[in-house]
Amino acid sequence: PVLDTSAVAELILDRAREAGFSKVFPVGALSKGLEGEQLAELIALRDAGCVAFGNGLSSFNNTRTLCRALEYAATFDLTVIFNSQDRDLAEGGLAHDGATAAFLGLAGIPETAEKVALARDLLLVEESGVRAHFSQLTSARGAALIAQAQARGLPVTADVALYQLILTDEALIDFSSLYHVQPPLRTRADRDGLREALKSGVIQAISSHHQPHERDAKLAPFGATEPGISSVELLLPLAMTLVDDGLLDLPTLIARLSSGPAAALRLPAGKLSAGAPADIVLFDPAASTVAGETWLSKGENCPFIGHCLPGSVRYTLVDGRISYSR
Repeated sequence: PVLDTSAVAELILDRAREAGFSKVFPVGALSKGLEGEQLAELIALRDAGCVAFGNGLSSFNNTRTLCRALEYAATFDLTVIFNSQDRDLAEGGLAHDGATAAFLGLAGIPETAEKVALARDLLLVEESGVRAHFSQLTSARGAALIAQAQARGLPVTADVALYQLILTDEALIDFSSLYHVQPPLRTRADRDGLREALKSGVIQAISSHHQPHERDAKLAPFGATEPGISSVELLLPLAMTLVDDGLLDLPTLIARLSSGPAAALRLPAGKLSAGAPADIVLFDPAASTVAGETWLSKGENCPFIGHCLPGSVRYTLVDGRISYSR
C-alpha cells in the first residue's frame, strides 16, 4: 500500500522490529495515494516514524499544489525527496533516447526529461526553502544542476543508483530485460559525469535502488517487462568495483554508502562513535563474492549474477546483535 497514513508507517516499523535484520526508515507519501492532488498528513506521518517525504515518479498534477506542499514541508523542517523526471517527456519511454534505443526500435526517454524537471524542482526548492534530496540522478547535466544549486547555498543533496555508475544504455543491445530500469541507463558520458559528481561529493550517497521481481516479470518482450534490478545483496561488492577502478578510495566509498545517506536524511546513523548504536557491517575487502552463490531475495532479476566481485560481507550487526553471518 501507499505509505500515506500513520497506520501503514507503524505496520512497517513493527514488522521491521520483529524481524530484527536491519533498521527501516520509512519515507512517507507527499500526496494522498501519490496522486499529486491532495497533501498527505505529513505531521502524523512524521510522528509515526517517517524520516522524509516524496512522490516517487508520480508527478503532481499542478505545480501550484506542489509549491504549497513544499512550503508546508519547509514550515515544519521536513525533508522532501524528489525523483525528477518530466512525465510528458518520459511517457511511453523504455530506454535512453539515443543511438541504442534507435537501433533497437525502443521508445526513448530523453535526458531533457530529467533536466527540465530538475530545473523546475530546484527553483521551487529555492523559493520555498525546503530541505530537498534528489534521488536516482541519471545524467551528467543533472549532476551539474545539483552542483550549481549547492554552490548557491541551497539545502540540497543527491544520490545515484549504483548500477548507473557501472552500466550504460549499451547494455541493452541484446534486448535483455535485466537492464530494463526506470529511470533508464544513459550514455557513457552521463555515467562518467555521475562518477565525477560522486567523487567530488556533489552526489553524497549511493543507493541500491533495489527492485526485486518474480521471474515472470522479466520474461515478456522488453517493453512489457517490469523495470528494476534486484541489487541490495550485491551493494557492497558491486560498489567495491569503484575502488578497484581507482574512482574512490575505500574510506570515501564507505562514506557514500553510510554517513552520506544518513546525513542527507538527517539520521542518527552511519558512523561509529561512543554511545552510538552498534549498527555495523564487517567485510573482508581482500576476499571476493560470486554473485548469486548465496541469494536471499525472492527476486533474481539481477544482471550481475555469476560475476566475481571484490569484497565479501562477513557479518552485519544491528544494535550490537549479529543479524547476518557468512
